[in-house]
Amino acid sequence: MTGRPAGPADLSVTLSNPKAERVKRVAALAGRSARSRAGVLLVEGPQAVREAVRFAADRVHDVYLSPDAALRYPEIAQEALAAGLYVHLGTDEVLDAMSADAQRVVAVVASTGTSLDDVVAAAPRLVAVLSNVRDPGNAGTVIRVADAAGADAVILAGESVDPTNPKVIRSTAGSLFHLPIARAPLADVIDALRQAGLLVLAADGSGEDLLGDASAGSGAGGAEALAAPTAWVFGNEAWGLRPEELALADAVVRIPIHGRAESLNLGTAAAVCLYASATAQRA
Repeated sequence: MTGRPAGPADLSVTLSNPKAERVKRVAALAGRSARSRAGVLLVEGPQAVREAVRFAADRVHDVYLSPDAALRYPEIAQEALAAGLYVHLGTDEVLDAMSADAQRVVAVVASTGTSLDDVVAAAPRLVAVLSNVRDPGNAGTVIRVADAAGADAVILAGESVDPTNPKVIRSTAGSLFHLPIARAPLADVIDALRQAGLLVLAADGSGEDLLGDASAGSGAGGAEALAAPTAWVFGNEAWGLRPEELALADAVVRIPIHGRAESLNLGTAAAVCLYASATAQRA
């Protein structure tokens, strides 16, 4: 999927056939099997591509833009060229054939595997764990929230969605390239994080500990506990965490609902919990 690297003075339209094999190979990366065989990701949209170029340039194989997109987002081409990356201009038809959801900005990026051991070796203080989170938008949102809260890693467990899914990548708004993302069985994750000294908290409406309880003292929902290295476990969008998953945690913490809403969605709940820990750790 590579070609001669363009220079700032000679960057011109080189791809004009939407049925070309190169275009078909890029478009095929929307499928998991094609990504797995090629060992690459399909990164769509200016925000995600910009962050890939800035924070994972060594992994970027190719950057594709339409002429209008190159003018609209000049920093993408400029930074990619400055990093010595392969940048290609294609017609609107070519970029649309590669991806209909990319605003005519696409990159092909090498997939890297971050292991559970890698996460633990980095001595994390704040980790988000997703168990059986299947919706790409929800998974991507939690990755973005974890990045914003300063978490050190996100780990997907059980039957959680593939983090290389293009919808996940789009939903992270580039955060996928800011922090490690790993996959491992939930029991292994919790055992490894606990051995690394992290308090493992399950976020669930059934919890006896109340998040932010001023009277909690050293209880799991209080600031004293949250100031310690912590891993938050979040469950499936529809049914939350199963009893056997809750049993693995050191404590189950619920978010107080002061109004009439029945519950919070996954992304909001993750934001509340992760920011509570981040604030306590920085106090």
